[in-house]
Parts: sequence; C-alpha cells; structure tokens
Amino acid sequence: MANTTSRKTANLTQAEAQARSAALQISAYHLHLDVNSAPTSAETFEVTSRITFTTNAPETFVDYLGEKVHSVRLNGTEVENTFDGGRIYLRDLPVGEEINVEIAGSSRYSRTGQGLHRMQDQADGNTYLYSHLEPSDARRIFPCFDQPDLKANFTVTLSGPTGWQLLSNQPEENRSESGDSVSVTFASTPLLSTYLTSFAAGPYVSKQRTWNAPDGTLSAQLRAFARASMEQYLDDEILEITAQGMDFFHQAYKFPYPWGKYDSIFVPEYNLGAMENPGLVTFTETYLFRSQATRAQQAGRTNTILHEMSHMWFGDLVTPKWWDDLWLKESFAEFMGADSSVEATEYTEAWANFAGQRKNWAYLQDQLPTTHPIKADIPDVDAARQNFDGITYAKGASVLKQLVHYVGRENFYAGAQDYFQAHAFGAATFADLLDALKNHTERDLDAWSAAWLKTWGPDTLTPQLHVEGEKITELAVLAEAEDETRPHRLNAALFDADLNKYAVLDVDVAGPRTIVDAASGLAAPALLLLNDGDHTYAKVRFDETSLATIQDKLSAIEDELSRAVIWTSLWNLTRDGEWPAQNYVDTVLRHAVGESPSLLATALNNAQYAVSHYLPESPDFANHIWQLLQDAEKGTDTHLLLTRAAIAALGDSPEDTNERLRAVLDDATDPDIRWAALRALAAREAVTKEELEAEKQRDNTLTGAAAYLGVSRSFPGHKREVFDMVLQPGAYSNAEVDSLLAAFNAPRSKQLTEPFAEEFFTVLDKIWQEHPIEIANRLVRGLYPELPMADGATDEFLRIERPRALRRVLLECQDHLRRTLRVKSGQ
Repeated sequence: MANTTSRKTANLTQAEAQARSAALQISAYHLHLDVNSAPTSAETFEVTSRITFTTNAPETFVDYLGEKVHSVRLNGTEVENTFDGGRIYLRDLPVGEEINVEIAGSSRYSRTGQGLHRMQDQADGNTYLYSHLEPSDARRIFPCFDQPDLKANFTVTLSGPTGWQLLSNQPEENRSESGDSVSVTFASTPLLSTYLTSFAAGPYVSKQRTWNAPDGTLSAQLRAFARASMEQYLDDEILEITAQGMDFFHQAYKFPYPWGKYDSIFVPEYNLGAMENPGLVTFTETYLFRSQATRAQQAGRTNTILHEMSHMWFGDLVTPKWWDDLWLKESFAEFMGADSSVEATEYTEAWANFAGQRKNWAYLQDQLPTTHPIKADIPDVDAARQNFDGITYAKGASVLKQLVHYVGRENFYAGAQDYFQAHAFGAATFADLLDALKNHTERDLDAWSAAWLKTWGPDTLTPQLHVEGEKITELAVLAEAEDETRPHRLNAALFDADLNKYAVLDVDVAGPRTIVDAASGLAAPALLLLNDGDHTYAKVRFDETSLATIQDKLSAIEDELSRAVIWTSLWNLTRDGEWPAQNYVDTVLRHAVGESPSLLATALNNAQYAVSHYLPESPDFANHIWQLLQDAEKGTDTHLLLTRAAIAALGDSPEDTNERLRAVLDDATDPDIRWAALRALAAREAVTKEELEAEKQRDNTLTGAAAYLGVSRSFPGHKREVFDMVLQPGAYSNAEVDSLLAAFNAPRSKQLTEPFAEEFFTVLDKIWQEHPIEIANRLVRGLYPELPMADGATDEFLRIERPRALRRVLLECQDHLRRTLRVKSGQ
C-alpha cells in the first residue's frame, strides 16, 4: 500500500502518546535497513522492523511515514495491511502476552534533512547517508512507536555497498559480505528512545583515538567521520575536545559513560548544529573549517561538542517523558556546554560568549507574541518542532545558571548525580530533577520553579540611583514585566571614572522596587552595571551617566563578561526603541574592534541589522567598516570578521562599492568569503556568469555547488525565477533552498521583491501543504515581505483557522516587521 499520508495522521498528539504509554510495554526492536540502492537513482530503500511488546489493549497503531508497506505479520502470521500513510493499525491483539509484529516496507530517501538524508558529493561523485530523527522522524525510516518514553533495546543490521562505512549507535558485532554488498549487525543498545537511533552509510573517512577515564575504570573508542572530500578539514582538535569532555563528565556526573563507543560524524546539508544520538553524534559539516575560522568559531564548535556530550546522560540516559520537558534536556546541555568549556578546555571565555551572543537569541524569542513559558504545553509533535527555539535553549540555560547560583554549583552537580542514578535508562520529568536537587539545598525550589518556568517574557531591571555630592544616598532596582516579575539573585558592579570595578554588591531583587542597602554611602559610580557576572535572566537598563560612560569608554572595561552583559543590554535598548540606533552603531564603530571575536562578530552583525532596518539609507557605515578593515592586521580574527562585515555593508551601501568588493574578492582565498563577495557583486550586476562558472570549478564541492545555485541567481532580473523555483516541492535540498532564498534577498533587493508581496499570501497555504515542515518554515520566513502591507495581510490571512505551526511562524514574522517599523519611525 502506497503512502497517502496527511498532516493529521502524521501529527501524533500528547493524548495519543499518553494512551499508548499506558497500554504498551516495548522490549525490543530488530531492524534491517538495506541501503544498497543509495548510489543509484532509486528513491526508496527497503526496511524490516520487528517489534516485541506486550499490551493491555487489543488495538494500537504503529507510526510509519514510509512510501509503502509490503506486509504486516503478527506472531508469524500475515495480517491485514492497514497502512494509511502515517500509521499502521493493529487490531485483535492478544492482551498480556508477548507479541512480535514484523513489518516490511519501503522508505524514502530524504533531501530535507529529515529521516535518512541522501546526498551525492559534487567533488567525487560519492553518495552519503545520515539520519536525523528528532523529534519524531524515526518513523520516516522504520515502523515504530515513535515517542520518547517508549524505550526499547535496538538490534540493528545495515546492508550497503562493499567498501562503505556502515554506522549505528553501537559498536559493530558481526559482518558478512555477499557479492557487492556487505551487512553489518551492531551490538544491542541499552534502552533507547526511537528518536535517538542513528544510522550513517557511505565512504566516510575517520580519525580515532582511545579515551581512558582519569580513574582508570573505563575506556572508549573515540572516532570522528567526514566525507572523503572533506578529510583534510577533519582536524585533531575535534577528538582532543571530545576526550577533554569525557574526562569532565566522567568526574562531574559520576556515572560511567553508558554507550560503548563515541563517534562524531560531520555531515552536509544538515538542518541544525548537532544531534546527540548516543554513540553516533551528528554535527553540521560547517564545523569542519574549510575557510579560516576565528577563535569564536572554534569556541562555538567546542561548546557544541560538549553540549551534545552532556546529552549522553541528560536526554539519552534519562529521557523526557514528552516534549513538554524538551526545554530541560536542551537547557541543561546548553548550560553544560559553557560550564564544561570553562572547566575542561582552553575556551574559558565560554560564559562571556553565552552572555554576549546566545542570550540575544533568548531575549529576541521571549519578546515575540509566540513566546511561551520555559516549560511549555506541547499538545503534539508539530508543536514540539516549533519549540526548538531561543527559550528552550538559551533562556532555559540562563535560568539554570540562575538556579546554580541560587543553590550552589556543588549542590547542583550532586543533585544531577542522584538524578542519573535514580532514573538511568528511563524517562523522567523536571519534578524528578527537583526532587533530586531538594536533597542538597534548603532553598524553596518549588517557588523558584513556579516563578521561572511557568511564566513568560523577560523582566526589565532598571537602576534608580540617587547621589548627593559624590556619594550614593540610595540605590534601588526597579523590576517590570509584561507577565509577572521574578526573584533575581544578581551582582551590581560599580565602576570609577577609569572603568575600574571598585565594588560588587550582592542583590536579591524581589518585587517591583528593591533597595540595595549596601550601596548607601559608597562613592558615586561613573558606571553602574546590574547583573554583572550574568547570573540572572533579565533585560538591564542604565542610568544616563552610565550610558554616557559606556559610549565614551566601553572598551576600557577589563572584564570580558562585564562587557558582554553591556553589549547585550545595549542591543536590547536599541531593539526596544529606547536608545537611538545610530548611538548603537557609533558605539560599535568606536569600541567593538578591540573586542573578543565572539563579541565583535555579534556587535558587527547587530550594527549591520540596525543600519539596514532602522536607519535611513547612507554610505557612512560601509565607509567606516572599510576603513577599519584597512587598518586591521591581516591574518587576525579581527581582519576576518571585518572582511565579512565589509562585504555585507558594501553590498548594502547606496554608493558604488564595486571596486572595493572586487578588492575583497581578489584578496580572498577562503571559498566562503569569495562566494559572499560574488553574491554582493552579482546583486549589483558587477560580475559575469563566466566568472561564477569559473568559481564553481574552483570550489568543486557540494557546498560550492549550492553556493553557485544561489549566487548565479542573485542578479536583479532573477527574482521571478527564484520565487518559482523554491515553490517546487522536493526539487531542491535544504541547503539549496537556503541558497536560493539568499538570492531572493540578495543585497539591495527590497524594491525588487515588493511585486511578490501579494502573491506570497496567495501561495502560503500551498507552501505549507506541499513542503515538509522544515522546508516550509524556511520558505515562509525567507519570502515574508518586509513591507507595511504585510502587517494587515497577515491579519487577514489568519482570520480563518490555519495550522498552529504556520500561525506561529507568521505571527513571528509579523512581529519582526512591526518592531522594525516602530523603531524606524522613532529614529
């Protein structure tokens, strides 16, 4: 029976999952995936899934988003094939007895990063496969009960072409060859959720080393895989950081690494940064630096490696029962990525990077109309897909950092250790973690939980400083929130005129106005910084004296974390329309060049956004950035970041900048820099198609081919073509769609895209219905018109019932538009 699925049957609800959990006890899966068809033009591969379980209900359903079901056998007897394209319904099941259901089907190779993704390498013609299954795409590969709390032991056999690497969660156990095919059976997994199963196949190359636990109790093989054409970029630091992380978590969690081997695989066309599949962690290939990488990029990769590693315990060993606790595993891993970077690696600036970069994401997301409590209601898996956002990751991690500050670091880790011991290989909730933490603190964690996890939006903290002569007579902290204010345990730092920190005060903010008694009688500061050390989550404001000091002397502050808090606060002020955007841009131009790479990159990106969205068109910013670039030392991180910023600014400038863009291109050897400069030149009709063809041959890679697809259509006359191209379902991979959307929105394209504004709203339903949700999400955000008419058109479109996920995407696009128009009008 062929797949005729609808969104309805594909969208598992929490109520359905809870009913199935109450009825079923899964013991094992035996899977066979045959991917010998992968190098051919075949669209599908064959799969057999044998599930062993018991049930207390005579009916249930198996999830499957495959192309076709060939047979369903119940305890060895073939039964009716009830496949509807999303589910296989099982009826007349024996209650209370062990059941074996064996389902044979054909599953479709993916080009969207969901399920089993297949790509062909432009450089050498090799074919590669990898899986991505979170939150509920295991069912795209094999029939299963696809929800996180129904864990089982998985025994996997992969069959593929001889000479290929065949990989899964566990070490290889048996291998047999027959002609041009090889079959590998892997060791059975410990109890595992379906979304954490992982598969990869292809002529991948690898590096490896052995990790030995510091106490000598454990060892594991560490490997890192990449496509053959990317082997030169598979650098030694990857395994070095992996080993350092294993040391740290072995000692911090006091629970031996439970998954046997530790493979990291770097893959192209990936939808996200990484995925914590135990024993086979998947990373985006952009972490293999084929162009010059800044220290900030290396620190970011380190953070991601350690983030995913922490999941081996928090998320994999102990898994959330449902996606309403998605925040917990991701927030925990986000916190651990930074904390372990500081404690175990050379990238000790991780918390400054978090404060100056990741928290911007959290504050942005938390001020949208679609914001939600950290612990959100997740009625179905489509809603879960939408909640992999800045609240689930960065705000949650900020709140956990506040919790660690609240209960103490040692107590926090002790509670985590108890949690792992109590719930190993099971599914648990946040209440279970709180119970573990309560054994190590006298703090009221229930009140803390209610205040931080069940409310939404950031608090705004404003200092109210009264001074007589040169002394403080009163310092108060005012707290405001759209929902309700929360308690904050923070530090307030006082700086003198030379930007030396002469006092750091512990402050417990409770209620709308908190008086800081310890400040009375202290010398009046040139700068007062709330939340120094970044221990809480709140937007921070400044008094006028402090703002003037920041504009004049920000770069003189020695503490990088203090500067990070200030930069983030300045951007919040700017986005809220409470500080002129030009002031922010001027501060960036004056002080950011001396910053660490992460803070510099964020400041430059924010300044470019302010110039292109909030300020009248002017060449001034581009000219300033160009001059800063000329003054920067070549080969440094600063020069590289200014080069990237210069391409963006020159591309957007109203002046003729072709000569400068050409100079950047001529000076660049890095392919990513060259494609960015060529896109800007193409948008200005200042490059020939022959030059682009030559660049494609020069960068004969999958990444280069995707870049060429977009850059070659960045010329002004290609908007109609690009608009039509991206609307074709299944025609382009996720990476190609991104490149085409970049072409549609190439520099200086605003007027050229205006004619498509009305048409966009007429094809919205078609986009959402015909494309996978990840691609549809990209298309809606990438094509949404930044025009006043889009505000009313969005309201009109949403007057009738629309899919919840589409409504959310549109409301977020509309809010970004409204903020832009509001801030721009106030300049």
